Amino acid sequence: MLFLTANLKELNLNFQIMSVNKERVIAYIDGFNLYFGMREAGFDKCRWLNVKKLVSNLLQSNQELVGVKYFTSRVSNNPDKQKRQSTYIDALETAGIEIFYGNYQDGSEECRRCGHVWRTAKEKMTDVNIATAIIVDAYKDEYDMAMLISGDSDLTPPIKAVHSLFIKKRIFIAFPPKRHNSSMALVAKGSMIIGRKKLVDSQFDEEVISKSGYKLKIPTEWK
Repeated sequence: MLFLTANLKELNLNFQIMSVNKERVIAYIDGFNLYFGMREAGFDKCRWLNVKKLVSNLLQSNQELVGVKYFTSRVSNNPDKQKRQSTYIDALETAGIEIFYGNYQDGSEECRRCGHVWRTAKEKMTDVNIATAIIVDAYKDEYDMAMLISGDSDLTPPIKAVHSLFIKKRIFIAFPPKRHNSSMALVAKGSMIIGRKKLVDSQFDEEVISKSGYKLKIPTEWK
């Protein structure tokens, strides 16, 4: 009996040590970079993506997901796109994902040859918001590894800064489809390209219940 009790105590201690030693991971997701990467790769049917599930499917057994931060901007002047985006963001929030907003600025461009003018829209502040969050969270010791899902080369300097200032921490990049960036891969401490199977395996159910109790259904255009 004493022998059995001693073994149980040892097993419990080993389990606690394993839990303590797990690498804490926070994911930082560049929403538009991921979205347009999937579209460019022809993965249109993967847009109803549960990014928290995706990150969990990318982790190793010695890692623990402690947070998912999703960075995007609200689209404007297109009611159909606005509705689809709102439905998707509501679905993300059901998974406990933090949403951070930049700005979506309308503009225009003119053809130098014919003088034709057309509307454009550019996303602003997402890279700055991601960089700030990664550095602040490192300072606060919120993670051991930051998983960055983006191929935006503007994020290369903050990756270097984290590795220089916090030598025990690392940034791993999971590149969206069609978004691999060599300069980022060189400064990261590990990288990969997200494949179609991981995206397919990480979809929301077709119907999700929002925090307020409403049914959120996958947009028809995304099926």
